Amino acid sequence: MIHDTTLENQLQKIAEAIRGHHGKENEIGVLTGLSGMALFCFYYAKYLDDDSLSDIGVKIISDCIEKINRGYSYPTYCSGIAGFGWAVQHLTKERFLSLDSDDLLGQFDEYLYAQMKFDLVKGNFDYLHGAIGYGLYFLSRYRYSENTDLRLRYRSYLIELIKTIEKLSISNGETLKWGSTLDGKKGSRGFNLSLSHGISSILNFAARLYEFDVFKESTRKIIIGSANYIFDLEDKHSENLSLFPRWVETDAPLKYNSRLAWCYGDLGIGLSLLHAANSLVDGSMRNHALKILNHTTKRKLHDDTLVIDAGVCHGSYGNAQIYQKLWQNTKHESFKESINFWIADGIQKAIYEDGYAGYKQWEGFVGSWTPQLSLLEGVAGIGLVIIDYLSEEPNSWDECLMIS
Repeated sequence: MIHDTTLENQLQKIAEAIRGHHGKENEIGVLTGLSGMALFCFYYAKYLDDDSLSDIGVKIISDCIEKINRGYSYPTYCSGIAGFGWAVQHLTKERFLSLDSDDLLGQFDEYLYAQMKFDLVKGNFDYLHGAIGYGLYFLSRYRYSENTDLRLRYRSYLIELIKTIEKLSISNGETLKWGSTLDGKKGSRGFNLSLSHGISSILNFAARLYEFDVFKESTRKIIIGSANYIFDLEDKHSENLSLFPRWVETDAPLKYNSRLAWCYGDLGIGLSLLHAANSLVDGSMRNHALKILNHTTKRKLHDDTLVIDAGVCHGSYGNAQIYQKLWQNTKHESFKESINFWIADGIQKAIYEDGYAGYKQWEGFVGSWTPQLSLLEGVAGIGLVIIDYLSEEPNSWDECLMIS
């Protein structure tokens, strides 16, 4: 294990950064907004048994509500109201917050449902910025709401979502796939495999629905069809370290060059296949998914992983979190070794004097390093991973990323 003192110091610095700078953030979503920072504050307060940190979390959630009252209306899961709603539901469920989540969040139902339908009409199933994100929020409400009428409402929303996703699919024998825009600037189309924006998110989400009897019939075909499509793309014969491409571009050769990360590549794909196998109680699929995930542990060199920064989305700590959950669920030694490797790698990336706790995110589109506070790309997420690493009991905040 990495020396605890180093990680404890990192947590203190992250808490100071969020305490001092969260007021600069405009968005409220769980992944790239204020409510994700609140998650860190509450979990860190629990870890330290320090109520003063909970007070910061309460203030952040209150600020989010005030923004909505003043007219904030951005809807998405990643950055907006749906993500904020997920965070509030989670914090209430975990008893970090004491409030009537049905009363607060029920006000947003019609608006978010309308946004979900609007995205479905456009064929935008994107998890971070489209229909699947609203679906994950409505699933959390269906699971934890104490109001029978509301649960019936969310059930109808989710059934409509999954049926529409099936209608949007392209069927070829035993496989299902969904087309999307791969490069907004070029306008290129194809089939995105990623957990963040593509087919793996559909598979992962459908597997979560399948755990409930009421959704089993409507999700089984989607789970099996999308899993078959992904398995068919696996490179089983070459020496490529990456077993899957990032995407399948129309009229272009497959490129098995995906990074090792939560967002794109074999880790997110393998994780989604494992969720599907566990939901279906399919031992053969589970073994295949674990073989894919174990294969990822061979990648450690920078040129093999393509990991540049430390954040959860496509950096060291995101990899550490996935391996942490895989270790807890399987006890495979290769996963335990990978946790320690990626935590150590993350610590080594805390080198920026003008970063938060020494960290910056690489902004590939503009070619610069930027300090970030958020859960997905910044220090709130790094801090949550460290808390999980140091904690004696597993936490469930990473359900927001469809990891747990």
